[in-house]
Amino acid sequence: MLKTIRITLAAVMFIGITLLLLDFTGTLHHWLGWMAKVQFLPALMALNAVVVAGLILLTLLFGRIYCSVICPLGIMQDLFGWLGKRAKKNRYTYSAEKRWLRYGMLAVFIAAAVAGVSVVFRLLAPYSAYGRIVSSLLQPVYLWGNNLLASLAEHYDSYAFYQADVWLKSLSVLVIAAVTLVVLAVLAWRNGRTYCNTICPVGTILSFFARFSLVKIRFDADKCRNCSLCTKNCKGACIDYKNHRVDYSRCIVCGDCLQSCHFGALRYGAPSKPPRGEAFSNSASPSREAGSVTSRRSFLLSTALLTTAALAQEAKKVDGGLAEIADKAIPKRQTPLTPPGSLSAQNMAHHCTGCQLCIAACPNGVLRPSSDLMSLMQPVMSYERGYCRPECNRCSEVCPAGAIRPIERETKASTQIGHAVWVKKNCIPLVDGVSCGNCARHCPTEAIEMVPSDPNDDESVKIPVVNEARCIGCGSCEHLCPARPFTAIYVEGHEVHKEI
Repeated sequence: MLKTIRITLAAVMFIGITLLLLDFTGTLHHWLGWMAKVQFLPALMALNAVVVAGLILLTLLFGRIYCSVICPLGIMQDLFGWLGKRAKKNRYTYSAEKRWLRYGMLAVFIAAAVAGVSVVFRLLAPYSAYGRIVSSLLQPVYLWGNNLLASLAEHYDSYAFYQADVWLKSLSVLVIAAVTLVVLAVLAWRNGRTYCNTICPVGTILSFFARFSLVKIRFDADKCRNCSLCTKNCKGACIDYKNHRVDYSRCIVCGDCLQSCHFGALRYGAPSKPPRGEAFSNSASPSREAGSVTSRRSFLLSTALLTTAALAQEAKKVDGGLAEIADKAIPKRQTPLTPPGSLSAQNMAHHCTGCQLCIAACPNGVLRPSSDLMSLMQPVMSYERGYCRPECNRCSEVCPAGAIRPIERETKASTQIGHAVWVKKNCIPLVDGVSCGNCARHCPTEAIEMVPSDPNDDESVKIPVVNEARCIGCGSCEHLCPARPFTAIYVEGHEVHKEI
């Protein structure tokens, strides 16, 4: 029963976050968006004190429940570990805590965050690592399946599904996601939660509090037969059966040891004292005593896990399709474009964890992971596949880390993230001598005006003139410019956004 409850809650969390990262329709955020917001590092970066304090309190009460029920990367490792246990049972052993590695990695993580070396921060963040794995490796498969269903439905005159583009957003991020998956799979297959208890900064931070948790795994040395099954089934390698000791800083409260113990020597609970003036009776029925221990254990761990779900649910807040133009080259921008709501490039760099949720949610194909070393995996904007429609604010709705702040549609329509720049040598009216005006016709703020190329001849071909004071940098002009391979107009980013 204990294991069933933990696995059920973990499965709900794991499937929910996975679907949230896969969703390209924008329909699941209303129901599942809270799952991203209760992840520890995104909540910490968003300065969400309620969630951070709640998770710390949860750890002080029940141990590292977060790592076994809420963190998707941890749950994914449990899946690989489960496959490893099916190949060979009783495969784990006890090992002493490698403090130099744990605290060394945490020091590197904190130093990178303070120094602004965000690439290290994003590489080590567990939720972000899982987001990269899903968005880079699983989402293409998911979209291909969706497109297959859309084709079949269309064959039967049904439009319950619609086609979605499948494209490579970033080769470097794809490689990072693949390497991360392979490393985690091998470690979890062989040794369970090695990554969580040696590398993961969240696991190390929570371990400080887990040492003092009220409810924890406890040994009854009088009942222990030193069979070592608890140690051989502990994925955290934290149970020393010879000395009847548990390293609570590494225990993730999975309950596997409780299930493997056949003598009732382990229990999950608070410290217990025998009633004053009474001693433990040896005449009690062993089966009844074991049943009593099991029932108390079940009640306490069930309460802990259900409390986790309740805390997570408490954080829940009820909070254009144009013709495709292919073969566009990406212009070289002096300043990268960041989404409306990110406030500035500095705010994006300081808060973004690189989880890829905003990229997965962008319906216009504008956001993609950066390949630049200093902003690696951070979302940047480019307009080859679409433009940032003023009425769309989906990325600001899904960001759990505060890198893209919630922004109303009305505010977004007047937020300047960059300005259009005209490139004379690429403009079709001047190169081919024909009229165009595509950029001016589709500018939502009327920041582009077509004027005669020869001021003295009103009949001369017209060229665009950009009013930078009105331009918001949405990229409609860049996306719809028919010039190939380089557009005759592109958007240059601004370091700091402003409302016009």
